[in-house]
Amino acid sequence: MAKTAKLNIRIDPDTKQAAEKLFSNFGITITDAVNMFLHQALLTGGLPFPVKIPQPNIDTIIAMQEVETMSSSKASSSTQSVDDFFKEINVDEKD
Repeated sequence: MAKTAKLNIRIDPDTKQAAEKLFSNFGITITDAVNMFLHQALLTGGLPFPVKIPQPNIDTIIAMQEVETMSSSKASSSTQSVDDFFKEINVDEKD
């Protein structure tokens, strides 16, 4: 099928360059990749991949909860220097 329609899109230059580098590893151009995307979208009747809001993993969620707990705690550290901080957390600076 002859390509007779033109599609102009705007994208930040760093993303374009990274995509060109990635697709060149497959021996295709950005035009080829966009055509593949559009054909897959038509075949699947929508976006050919799931679209989700990224969710942190369980370790990240636990770490965020710990930070929230520490920051809302009434107790606060009275550490005044780096040396005092290391002593407070029982770390020898020379380790």
